[in-house]
Amino acid sequence: MSTAPTLVVIGGGPRGTGVIERIAANAPELYGDLPLDIHLVDPYPAGGGRIWRPDQSPLLWMNSMAEDVTMFTDETVELAGPVVEGPALHAWAEDVRAGRVTPDAEPAVLAEIRGLTGQDFPSRRLQSAYLRWTYERALAALPPSITVHEHRTTALSVTGPRGSRQRVRLKDRTEPLLADLVVLTVGHLDAEQEPEQAELSDFAARHGLIHLPPDFTADTDLAALPAGEPVIVRGFGLAFIDLMVLLTEGRGGRHEDGVYVPSGREPVLYVGSRRGVPYHSKIGYTWTGERPLPRYLTPEWADELLSRPGPLDFRREVWPLVAKELGHAHYHRLFTAHPGRTTLDPEVFDAKYAAADPGSPELADLVAGAVPDPADRLDLDALDRPLDGVTYESGEALQEGLRDYITADLTRRHDPDHSTDLAVFLGLLSVYAQLIRLGDIGNWWHGFFSYLASGPPGPRLEQLLALSRAGVVRFLGGSVAVEADEERGVFRASAATVPGEHIEARALVEARLPDPSLRHTASPLLRTLYEGGAAVTDTGLLSVDPGDSRIVDREGRPHPRRFALGPFTTARNSGAFTRPRTGGPAFRQNDAAARAALSFLRDLSCHGRLAS
Repeated sequence: MSTAPTLVVIGGGPRGTGVIERIAANAPELYGDLPLDIHLVDPYPAGGGRIWRPDQSPLLWMNSMAEDVTMFTDETVELAGPVVEGPALHAWAEDVRAGRVTPDAEPAVLAEIRGLTGQDFPSRRLQSAYLRWTYERALAALPPSITVHEHRTTALSVTGPRGSRQRVRLKDRTEPLLADLVVLTVGHLDAEQEPEQAELSDFAARHGLIHLPPDFTADTDLAALPAGEPVIVRGFGLAFIDLMVLLTEGRGGRHEDGVYVPSGREPVLYVGSRRGVPYHSKIGYTWTGERPLPRYLTPEWADELLSRPGPLDFRREVWPLVAKELGHAHYHRLFTAHPGRTTLDPEVFDAKYAAADPGSPELADLVAGAVPDPADRLDLDALDRPLDGVTYESGEALQEGLRDYITADLTRRHDPDHSTDLAVFLGLLSVYAQLIRLGDIGNWWHGFFSYLASGPPGPRLEQLLALSRAGVVRFLGGSVAVEADEERGVFRASAATVPGEHIEARALVEARLPDPSLRHTASPLLRTLYEGGAAVTDTGLLSVDPGDSRIVDREGRPHPRRFALGPFTTARNSGAFTRPRTGGPAFRQNDAAARAALSFLRDLSCHGRLAS
């Protein structure tokens, strides 16, 4: 008979670290000095986990500024447990420089810390050191009666009846771990190849070609891509930026004063996507003034939607008000910070805007009359698909056109005269905080959000421009189609943006992460859960209780002993990390799960119901 309850946390990255931090914060109130064994399972170092592990290229950056990354709660977070403040990444670096903190980091990372400012985009190796320190601080905050055991291996399955201990099978251990509770925080998932990807891989194998399916770029073997030869790249988001860096600077090239000096070992990257343009640059200035959010997408609005029977239709029931909320953020900022570009009293405009139906002609007429310059109006459709209906007469004309587009985006995103863009960004964060309560709302919204709000640092797009001018990157355009030419034995890519032109290559790279679907996951752990009756949505997300993140079965019952948090669940969040003082929905989820777990384990311990 065990003398202490056992909690198994599967996944030692930022989410697992966050759960342990919340256990430490809530234990004095909910658990006292009762004993508890926590087993943390991850083949990678705890704190950073796989994605933020320390042994990756120093060329790979975070896509957030140091001042926009925190692992700690503040008073803006709605949570039942205590707020335990801690430093954001840039403040932690200041503590390191002042000698108040001594991180476990390599000399190269310590050197980077010494030069870090709040507006810098740190390397992922530096973020790994911050996460490791956060993890160690969480361990130190645990009561003496709680012990953490690390297992540097992979969890293969979780089985067991609802009413007793769960059995967690590990890769390198004959006997399973027995757990009173299990929390899954496994982060991004590997996946089985989709049918199209499997067909492309089979085609590549038959013809001696190279096909790299969706994957985390740092884990992809890029050595097979030959120097000087064309490579078709499908995907223009953050995975492409990492690919671009590793195949240029990573192969010995360098950037000097806006010019790329090649090493001669680079392939030629022909990149395209559905949109045909890169994600929008990070905004390069800070916010001043009030944040009047949310106006329409309030908690009460979400409560009303959730009370309706049946599934939600995102485009019909949700998107119109999302668009109105983003418009409110945009126009409130325009009238407040740039009143010379408006022609109506702001209070009059606000009242009429509030009264108009989303997407109505009345709303369009109001905006047209009050905002004379079309460039000052918010057009979400044009933002989403800027190349729709646009064609170029040649590939060379497209290269010039896309360089002009990227240059204009960089200029605008670093110009406070366009602070309406930052207002929309903050509006997107506010919207996301309510939309995650609705569960699985489809993939379109998450892609749209990432494109507008989670793009690369400005310097990365400057590097992209330099690589384009050097001929190392070539733009394909939008609505890209890739074909496998059996007769010629090559991949062929074409795009609607340049009708009649195509590129042939012996290598194809899918520059994106695998979809987070449990139906096609390559994880034996999650496949076992799916096959064992866990509920999944139409897009393959694991269904969890929105209140405390317990895994829900196909009968709609939350499992009393299994929790899950992360991008593979219906409670997925807007990004890997939280900006300080923005409410942090992930913190609220971590806190609720930790409190539910502690309460359950306390009752087991106090009533002597521990199973053998």
